[in-house]
Amino acid sequence: MKKSILLLFLVVILATIPLITQQGTDFGGADGEAEEAITKIQPEYKPWFNSIWEPPGTETESLLFALQAAIGAGFIGYFIGVTRQRNKPTKQVPEKSKHVTH
Repeated sequence: MKKSILLLFLVVILATIPLITQQGTDFGGADGEAEEAITKIQPEYKPWFNSIWEPPGTETESLLFALQAAIGAGFIGYFIGVTRQRNKPTKQVPEKSKHVTH
């Protein structure tokens, strides 16, 4: 279990290193398109709240989304595996009798 947690932590660290080192990436997504469409329709629109942290680039948002999807898929796969293992019928080996009769 400790090994799995360590590996998961290592994956998260490896995924965040590019977030810190790669600045100025540009990759458009649905959020940017929606914001652009809203400002065309209603130029004086003000968002209800602002983000706490703004990623350095839109490609970073894509990376975070992919990481979130991978963690979710891993959790779902683990859950399905555990459930299948619990429901798997176990083969019981008959006990050998203590007294052997001839």
